[in-house]
Amino acid sequence: MLNYDLVVVGGGPAGMAAALKAKECGVHDVIILERAETLGGILEQCIHSGFGLTYFKEELSGPEYAAKFIDLIEKTDIVVKTDTMVLNIDENNVVTAVNKKDGLLKIQAKAIVLAMGCRERPRGALEIAGTRASGIMTAGTAQKYVNLDGYMPGKKVVILGSGDIGLIMARRMTLEGAEVKVVCELMPYSGGLTRNIVQCLNDYNIPLRLSTTVVATHGTDRLEGVTIAQVDEHLQPIESTKEYIECDTLMLSVGLIPENELTKNVGIGIDRVTNGAVVDEMRQTDHKGVFACGNVLHVHDLVDFVTMEAQLAGEGAADYILHGERETVYVPTTTGNGVRYIVPQRVNIKNPNDVKLYFRVGRIFKNAKVVLEIDGNVIYSRKKIKLAPGEMEDVVIPADVLKGMTAESTIVVRVEE
Repeated sequence: MLNYDLVVVGGGPAGMAAALKAKECGVHDVIILERAETLGGILEQCIHSGFGLTYFKEELSGPEYAAKFIDLIEKTDIVVKTDTMVLNIDENNVVTAVNKKDGLLKIQAKAIVLAMGCRERPRGALEIAGTRASGIMTAGTAQKYVNLDGYMPGKKVVILGSGDIGLIMARRMTLEGAEVKVVCELMPYSGGLTRNIVQCLNDYNIPLRLSTTVVATHGTDRLEGVTIAQVDEHLQPIESTKEYIECDTLMLSVGLIPENELTKNVGIGIDRVTNGAVVDEMRQTDHKGVFACGNVLHVHDLVDFVTMEAQLAGEGAADYILHGERETVYVPTTTGNGVRYIVPQRVNIKNPNDVKLYFRVGRIFKNAKVVLEIDGNVIYSRKKIKLAPGEMEDVVIPADVLKGMTAESTIVVRVEE
C-alpha cells in the first residue's frame, strides 16, 4: 500500500491545475494518475488557437496551453504516473490502479481530486436508421485522425451537432481540402460559442441548419449519403422536409458525457442535469475528502474556466488535508426561470470568501436580466444583450452576504425577460 496526501485522477488541464494549486498550498505528497501516455488530456489534439485568452491573457493552441502546465509540473516533486488506469476508489479513499510497470497499485489517499474529463456521445446513443458503414465517427475522433495521426477521414462531409468541436472540425476539414456540405443542429439554437460560429462557419460559407437532424444514413461498406429533415417543436422529423445529401463522412458533435463511472462506484451523488457530481463551492463532493473539477463535473466551454475551477478544487483538497473538516452549514442553490443548472449545487455559508456560481440557461434570451436572489432579496441584477446555452455565465455571492445567511436561507438564480 502506497500513501499519498493527494491523488489526482486525470492529467489533463483540470488535473494538472488542481495538483499544482494543492502543492502551492502546502501539500507535500501529490500524485497524478493519467491513463494516456502523456499529460495534457484532450488539449494535445486541439491544435487550433483560442486557448488561454482569459487565464494567460494570450492566444495559445491546445498543446501550448498544456505545455505551460506540464512545465510547471516538471519543476515540482509531484509524482506523475502515465499509462495508468484507475480501476476503483473505495469508501476509505483507497485508489486502485494498474499499469505495465508497477502492476496493480493500491494508494491510500488523504484526499482525492477527480479530473477524468468527458467523452463524446456516440452514434449508438442516437436513433439514426442505416447500416454500420465506415465514415461515421465522432468529431473528436476525426480531430485525432487529422491532427495527430495525419489521416483524412473523408472528402465530402456532413456534421450533425453544432457543439464547439463540431464547428472547429468544419473549419479544419475545409482547410484540409474537404467539402463540408452542411452543419445540422437538432435544437433551434447552436450549442457552440458565438465566436466559433463566426470564425468556423460564417467565414467559410458553411451553412448551419437549425432545427434539423440526420434521420438516415446510406451505404453499406462506406457511407454514400445521409437523409436530413427539419424537426417540429417536439423534435420529431417533418416527413415533407426530408432531403438527401451525398457525402462519404458523417461527423457527430452531439454532446459530451462526463466520465463518472468511478464517481458513481464510490456512491457520490450525481446531478441529473450536469451528469457530474453534486459539489460545494470548493468542489467537494458528498464523500468526505473527494473533490471534482473540470469536464467530469460539468462540461465547460473554455479551458480557462476549467483551470480556475480546478484551482478551487486543489485549494479545497489542500485545506482538507492540512486542517481536516471545517464547520459546514450548507444551503442548496436553486435554478429559477430560464436557468438549466448551477454549479456548485450547494454553498457552505461558513465560507469566509466570495462564492462564484456558474450556470447555463436552457434557451436563447435577448435583452434579459440575470438575477441572483437570496432570501427573497435581489443581491445582483444585470442586463445581458444575449444569453445562450452554449456559453457559461456566472454570478457572485459576496462574503458579507454569506455571513447573514442561515441554514433556512434560499439561493435562486433566474432570468427575467
